[in-house]
Amino acid sequence: MSDATLHDSHQNPDDFAVQIADQVESFLVAVTEVAKGDEPDSAVPFLLLEVSQLLLAGGRLGAHEDIVPEERYEPDVGPEPDVDELRERFARLLDPIDVYSEVFDPYVPRSAPVACRISDDLADIVTDLRHGMAHYRNGRVSEALWWWQFSYLSNWGPTASAALRALQSLVAHVRLNSPLDELDGLDTDNGADGGDEALAEEAGKVMAAEIAGPLGLGSSTTS
Repeated sequence: MSDATLHDSHQNPDDFAVQIADQVESFLVAVTEVAKGDEPDSAVPFLLLEVSQLLLAGGRLGAHEDIVPEERYEPDVGPEPDVDELRERFARLLDPIDVYSEVFDPYVPRSAPVACRISDDLADIVTDLRHGMAHYRNGRVSEALWWWQFSYLSNWGPTASAALRALQSLVAHVRLNSPLDELDGLDTDNGADGGDEALAEEAGKVMAAEIAGPLGLGSSTTS
């Protein structure tokens, strides 16, 4: 176990909770501001930064010993805030680079890539984080930490990691002057043949064409 992990495991629990809550709150505020679309040209690099910082909090939660809530059953936090508007704002802001290809579990042999959306990912992450924040603001600190840890391992961690790879890839293509039309070779072969393979290949071409346009990079995938 690393010194950092040992530090997280033995530091004052209140200090740890405050630090995680601050990082969660910072992410929620930041992505809400980005979704307003006031600075569309910087949306992708800014999201790259915010998701990267959030995953630092997630890594600390994942490395921490299992957090056990004080109550046996999770208290009701009331109705979940609607994130559809946030999702739609990001879908418009990121269109059409919103769509990317992801493999859900890298340890499943020959897992088939599936089409995902950054806008969906961000909305899902926000939903999980807000749920824990509702506990935290109501003074249920152990419940909040338990929820953030559990949902990091089960949902928002993998989702944020996938979104981070997509955002990093977009930034890399632009900064390294690497045209996205290279994605016409996107491997969506899941071992199927015949019609399924043809459909997968066509889906990969469409996806590559969709994400090339808004970055000002040519794509020959629709030819």
